[in-house]
Amino acid sequence: MSEHHDEPSDRELLAAHVGGDPDAFGVLFTRHRDRLWAVAVRTMGNREDAADGLQDGLIAAYRRAGTFRGDAAVTTWLHRVVVNACLDRIRAAKVRRTEVLPDDLEEYRDRGSAASATPATEDPADLTVRSERRRLVIEALTALPPEQRAALVLVDMEGYSVAEAAQVLDCAVGTVKSRCSRGRVRLAELLGPLLADPPGDPGHPAPGNPRLLRTVESTDAPRGPPVDS
Repeated sequence: MSEHHDEPSDRELLAAHVGGDPDAFGVLFTRHRDRLWAVAVRTMGNREDAADGLQDGLIAAYRRAGTFRGDAAVTTWLHRVVVNACLDRIRAAKVRRTEVLPDDLEEYRDRGSAASATPATEDPADLTVRSERRRLVIEALTALPPEQRAALVLVDMEGYSVAEAAQVLDCAVGTVKSRCSRGRVRLAELLGPLLADPPGDPGHPAPGNPRLLRTVESTDAPRGPPVDS
């Protein structure tokens, strides 16, 4: 989210939090809440685990704010902490998730992501095909190794550049490229011909093509984690 000139910057909010301001971190989180939640859901594969992963990440960020070195944007640092928390949960579980994202994500289309809006009026048959494609892709995505999944979520779904994703994942640019490449190949193996381009129809990207995940990203981005009452 862009910062208005009359509002404190992310760095100023983080510094204020470190300095003891009781409200600064909440303002900072609210500013980036949607995209952090979208990344958590896509990395974890379901809302319940995503809520836990996001909570773990935010607690870590809250407590470790004083260690922020300032060598990256605050939002990059927040994403790094949240993604690492989600990956830690996945590794701890030692189980590849195969659950699809919940149906109610349709309610949150185009929020918390960098995608362009999907036309509001669309043929029901096209919507059904799109929904099935999205279900299959997300199901396959959750079967990938956590590091490949995180790289694809950031680059192919959230629209980060490879360099930005490398900052979030705290690894080399070449490592992100390799993870994305292997992940796309694995998706193609998992999805097979189900999502291949129909003859003469370049508008439907084939498995392994990063455009495939962008078609999913454009309609399933959730807005915000569940709020405890």
